[in-house]
Amino acid sequence: MPEYQLIFSRLRRWIFFLLAIYVLGWGFTSYQPIFLGLVFGTSLSLFNLWLMVRKMDKFGESIQQGKKVRSLGSFSRFATAALAVMVTMMYPDQLHLISVVIGLMTSYIVIMIDFFIHSIKNT
Repeated sequence: MPEYQLIFSRLRRWIFFLLAIYVLGWGFTSYQPIFLGLVFGTSLSLFNLWLMVRKMDKFGESIQQGKKVRSLGSFSRFATAALAVMVTMMYPDQLHLISVVIGLMTSYIVIMIDFFIHSIKNT
């Protein structure tokens, strides 16, 4: 299994842990729009991370076979973010916009934290 698949597995575990905390926050606090926005944004962030890993896999295969290299799918990640904002604007009483945006950034934050933890462990 390539190293980035192991990293993706580790990141997915952390994101599922955060999603569980957000669901508990949605269920047991009075800040339901904020936590629902975090759940929605983080779910789409996990989808974007999965897309990025899948595109990296295809990118590596293309390079090994000497084929023309395509992009890593920035447009699809931007489209997912635009979809999240559009859905949030349609249901402003149920989803909090800022928490959706923070949720969309969750995978990148988790990637940075994971990188720092593993760089400290390896040195």
